[in-house]
Amino acid sequence: MSVDKITVLGAGSWGTTYAAVIADAGYPVTLWARRPEVAEEINSTHTNERYLGERVLPEGLSATADDIAAVTDAEVIVLAVPAQTLRENLTRWKPHLREGVKLVSLMKGIEVDTGKRMSEVIAEVAEVDESQIAVVSGPNLAREIADRQPTATVVASSDITTAEVVAEISANAYFRPYTNTDVVGVEIGGAIKNIIALSVGIADGQKLGDNSKASIITRGLAETSRLAAAMGAGAHTLSGLAGLGDLVATCASPLSRNRTFGRHLGEGMSLEDVIAHTSQTAEGVKSAPAVLALGRRNGVDLPITEAVCAVLSGKLQVDELAGLLLSRKRKHEGPPA
Repeated sequence: MSVDKITVLGAGSWGTTYAAVIADAGYPVTLWARRPEVAEEINSTHTNERYLGERVLPEGLSATADDIAAVTDAEVIVLAVPAQTLRENLTRWKPHLREGVKLVSLMKGIEVDTGKRMSEVIAEVAEVDESQIAVVSGPNLAREIADRQPTATVVASSDITTAEVVAEISANAYFRPYTNTDVVGVEIGGAIKNIIALSVGIADGQKLGDNSKASIITRGLAETSRLAAAMGAGAHTLSGLAGLGDLVATCASPLSRNRTFGRHLGEGMSLEDVIAHTSQTAEGVKSAPAVLALGRRNGVDLPITEAVCAVLSGKLQVDELAGLLLSRKRKHEGPPA
């Protein structure tokens, strides 16, 4: 397949890693870094030490601090900016988008002000058909992928041809993409797992055991599945890589930003101190209120999300979280008796 220009916008850990994935698949790729010194480092030493340490990036990856040059004439543009900055950034880039460009979201969040999924924001701001948009999700811990450890992921688009194009440019010896047309399910799974990971992190910070954490993960998957189904997603998506797979990786790994953020809260740090202490975005912190609002709009009970929101707003102490989740009214689990 011939694609002349591929651009990744955002040189954080996942954006840089995904650009490396594309380069390792045999496609030259341009990575936009907001800070010129990061672009210079990538071009001169093939490293991005702040986010990926001393890992060496592929030769086919080049960087620039000129975002307009990066997007101009690109056939595929991968968006790896923080979810809450997408609208502002894409508004700037829209006049320079090539007709028919494929826009790929790596972002796992819900826009706070509107409750929109990232693909919905892209379609609205860029004024492109949904068939031009794809979403990449799954168990995507950047540092493991940057180490070229084998992993699988999901590329979702309403248009299977678009999904196949994105899968093709990112398929290599260690990164295996599977295609899907359930964009809603993939995005909801990616957004809510961050919130569940915050809750698991809080439990971990309080020295609660694996039984407690497994209970939160399991009920978190049920919570995610209920909301996704109410929004029209397929059940199979949430039991696959973009649902269960992503949830387990994010909740279990110390590499997870959201789990780590929650652990600091569970250990007694204030929200402000954790924000100051961590240098990377924990999307669950910002998306939690928007996800809770989505649940209420769709008539879906989201007890873990509600409890996390209460902790983040200071209405609930972290040491009350686990007890609150397990004190809910007992009910039957499984098919009707």
